[in-house]
This record gives sequence, C-alpha cells and structure tokens, in this order.
Amino acid sequence: MALFREIDFQPTAMGELILRERWDPIARQDLLEIKLNDEFLMSSLFTASETALGTLAMSDSIFDELDVVVGGLGLGYTALAVLEDPRVRRLVVIDALPEVIEWHQRHLIPAGTTLATDDRCRLVSGDFFAALRPDGELDADQPGRLWHAIVLDVDHTPSHHLHPSHADLYTAEGLARVVERLHPGGVFALWSDDPPDEAFLAVVAQSFAEARAEVITFPNPLIASTSTATIYLARTPAGASTQPA
Repeated sequence: MALFREIDFQPTAMGELILRERWDPIARQDLLEIKLNDEFLMSSLFTASETALGTLAMSDSIFDELDVVVGGLGLGYTALAVLEDPRVRRLVVIDALPEVIEWHQRHLIPAGTTLATDDRCRLVSGDFFAALRPDGELDADQPGRLWHAIVLDVDHTPSHHLHPSHADLYTAEGLARVVERLHPGGVFALWSDDPPDEAFLAVVAQSFAEARAEVITFPNPLIASTSTATIYLARTPAGASTQPA
C-alpha cells in the first residue's frame, strides 16, 4: 500500500510547495497535507482549532450583516466556518500563495467546492501583512472599506513567523492598524499554536477595548492524548463609524 500520494507540486518564491495525501498508520486515516519546504502548513488531522477560529470570530460579532477578511487559506477550514454564519454577506480570503488558491479552484482541496463557488466568497492572492500597512488595501476593489471582522491564521504564533516581514503586525503599532480597518465594535481573531502569551495579550489590549485568549483542546491520536491551540479575540472600541455597518 502506498503511504504517500503527491497530488501537486509547485515551485514558489517561498520554496517547494506540496499538496499530498498520506496514510497515517497511527491515526489510521488518509490525511491531506500542505508542506512548504520542510514545514507543515496544514494537515486535515488537526482542523478543530482552525474551525474554532472562524466560529468564535463570528459568534463575537455583533452586527446583523458581516463583511469579513480571513488572512490565510490553507485547507479552508477557517473560511468555511465563517461562511456558515448566515449574516456573512462578503468574505475575502487572502493568501500569499496563488498555488493554494488554484488548488481550491481546481477542487483538489475539498473545501474548494464551497469556497470557490460561493458568491459571497473571493479568494485573493496577496500579502495580507502588506495590505494592512498604511498604503495597503485588504480589498483593492473597494479601497478604504471597513470590516466587521478580521481573522488571521498564517503564522505559527505571534512570535514564530513564516516570514520576518510579518513581525510588525504583532506590535502595538501593527495592531493599531488593524483597529483602523475595523468598524467600531469590530472583531479581530488570531490563531496561535502556543499557549496564551500574556505579554502579547497585553500588547493587544493597548489597541483594543476588549481582549482575551481562549484555549482550544482537541484530540491528538499521534500522542494518544490531547493538544491545544490558542485563539486571541479582541474588539475595537465602540463609537460612530465613518461607513454604514
């Protein structure tokens, strides 16, 4: 029995990108995995915290209609969780790797059958972190748009980044730029593979009116126990918006 099946391989500016299916004898199931060089970007074995990221961001949202940005596409579990909320009228998913978007559009990744066909959802190739800098736009088709929720799942943790250029977002100045892109009362949600970082949470609290960390526990058959991830959730100060909600 073949343990690996390479579905696609793409050389990229960031390195060798591989979409593969792998039989895991411990989990006793076929897994869909995305690897960039020697790093695992995503595995279908562990999706509970990515789904929780989207679900918690939506449950914290107080508006009747929602315009949402998700940074990071991967296997699409966070974006799918966002779209499950019927209030979502617009979802923009930004990923730095156009090859991953193409996999969804070709339906090589199961979530693509929804994400690439739902009229509310646009998959955009771009640099999420650059889009949040002063001259950037999260949606180039609608410059200056404010959002009801900004959801981020790209880096491993606020201090362990896929690329050094991401680091400025996790500072007080970077998070203040997130606030500027949100409606008053808007939500910022962030995934991390580490336990809650109280120092980082204090930085979040400098810019946001509310900030907390929720620990997500999920089964890990590879260690015959459980593992955890952290979801940081923050809300912008309430006040008058310059745009209709």
